[in-house]
Amino acid sequence: MDFIKAIVLGIVEGITEFLPISSTGHLIILNNFLSFSTDFEKNFDIFIQFGAILSVVVYFWHTLNPFERSKNEFQKRETINLWLKVIIAVIPVIVIGAIFGGKIQKYLFNSTTVALALIIGGVVMIFIEIMKKDKARIPSINEIDYLTCFLIGLFQCLSFIPGASRSAVTIIGAMILGLSRGIAVEFSFFLALPTIFAASAFSLVKIGFSITLKEWMLLITGFVTSFIVAYFIIGFFINFVRKHNFIPFAVYRIILGIIVLIYFWFKNFN
Repeated sequence: MDFIKAIVLGIVEGITEFLPISSTGHLIILNNFLSFSTDFEKNFDIFIQFGAILSVVVYFWHTLNPFERSKNEFQKRETINLWLKVIIAVIPVIVIGAIFGGKIQKYLFNSTTVALALIIGGVVMIFIEIMKKDKARIPSINEIDYLTCFLIGLFQCLSFIPGASRSAVTIIGAMILGLSRGIAVEFSFFLALPTIFAASAFSLVKIGFSITLKEWMLLITGFVTSFIVAYFIIGFFINFVRKHNFIPFAVYRIILGIIVLIYFWFKNFN
């Protein structure tokens, strides 16, 4: 049964990590039904996030690798510049996380916060899609300046709120700042690498590795499942935004948030 839980949670992480619907929110909700022990649950959630992150590295290997032999000198410089932009965008998250990360986990990791963040985020996404009719002024990642990267990083700090969705806040922020929908999505993928890696590594060091052989097998199962599912979701999402807007995701967020509020209200009431 535990291996089925690992697969289910790996699938959910793989689907939700890069879609603007909040992977953390979904995992918090699912852990109420498919929970492992509390300490192992934290390790497990971190490992399956690593699986999803690895899928980004594999999918965008050519784009992210400045030492790719097929690239000329100009393309290599552009790749290095891309990494510099990502690092600049991550600075706000590192600072805010170091100062407030513990308090956020203590006070905001609950079903009510997740539900409200899902609903509010969905409403904001619909509003942005309706209001943003102008043609994007930044049609490629190479044209993003460093200040814009930093501002996108400030938007990303909203992802500390469980249910807000790192993907959603970075994409919405990037679109507000003038990026096209497709470029906003792609830059959000790249921002996930240092952001989630740093957060996960910090959590792992803090939690430790005191786990059994069976638990290692569960971690590997969830990791591999998350990697495979996330890899295909990346391709799906990139193709989706070329033809559609984010309103379907916004509607899903609002409906899910309402369901979560009602469910946990009845659960606590009873």
